[in-house]
Amino acid sequence: MKIRNSALAGIALAASAALGLTACAGSGTPASTGSAAASASGGAVSGEITVYNAQHESLTKEWIDAFTAETGVKVTMRQGSDTELSNQIIQEGAASPADVFLTENSPAMTQVENADLFTDVDKATTEQVPEEFRPSTGKWTGIAARSTVLVYDKAKLTEDQLPKSMLDLAKPEWKGKWAASPTGADFQAIVSALLELKGEAATEEWLAGMKENFKAYKGNSTAMKAVNAGEVDAALIYHYYYYGDQAKTGENSKNVTPYYFKNQDPGAFVSISGGGVLKTSKNEAAAQAFLKFITGKKGQEVLKDGTSFEYAIASDVPANEKLVPIAELQAPAVDPAKLNSEKVTDLMTKAGLL
Repeated sequence: MKIRNSALAGIALAASAALGLTACAGSGTPASTGSAAASASGGAVSGEITVYNAQHESLTKEWIDAFTAETGVKVTMRQGSDTELSNQIIQEGAASPADVFLTENSPAMTQVENADLFTDVDKATTEQVPEEFRPSTGKWTGIAARSTVLVYDKAKLTEDQLPKSMLDLAKPEWKGKWAASPTGADFQAIVSALLELKGEAATEEWLAGMKENFKAYKGNSTAMKAVNAGEVDAALIYHYYYYGDQAKTGENSKNVTPYYFKNQDPGAFVSISGGGVLKTSKNEAAAQAFLKFITGKKGQEVLKDGTSFEYAIASDVPANEKLVPIAELQAPAVDPAKLNSEKVTDLMTKAGLL
């Protein structure tokens, strides 16, 4: 959806005047239309918020620093994994000190939503995020995205030898040839999409074949390193591990290349990183403003220009130029609100993968 530039720019100017701020944040990037220095109702924000962060720490720190520079709101970040923090929020319930929850993948957001712990996201924020990158419920929103890829050893495989579908990895010819990190939230999100797209029977069948065929590693980076070292032919991971390594020394990815399944295949799943505001937030105006900021132009430009190599998805900001454009990924349509982490954990445990 398009941002209503004139209206949001007016809010930004009013908030800047109220707070006595300059038009630009300390990052040196141009001032964005739609400043987060005001809540949806037009009032200035202040005070403090606490963010439970399961996103990459360095990425969220960039968002926080830019937001604080623009608004003066102090942000405390508590770092953890998707499932760790979602479970903690649920256990804390009404006593949770969290104002905002950010994740790498959608299932943890759905877990908190199903516990009825999110308030609605402000309309001004959801208007910045296209419909395909947020849940149908409106209880949280997408903030970034990552694509499923199969990284493979260029010396061992040619593209015509690669599986046409992720489902082919369960076939006997792939026994011992591919790797994954099944204990991580990243991989479990991919299985969640498979469950939503193909149903329980097909998911059980694929997981059984996976158990027979794959080699387990702890972490996507480790799985990619195994391919690079010749231990396995391929690994099912998210795209940004490859691009992040390439942007550094490339030593863990020099022998591999990413393969995109496309064609609305389950292996073309694009996982949405989420952000939501807790019902129990003691500073909801600032919490909503933070979520609006990271889905706004400045926040999304952190993704476009930074080193996380995750996809920008909002405010008409394009992806990092090194990435395959998101429109070309041909990802299957999946409502993030329907991803069922609890069922996936049960199925993966039954298959002997957890």
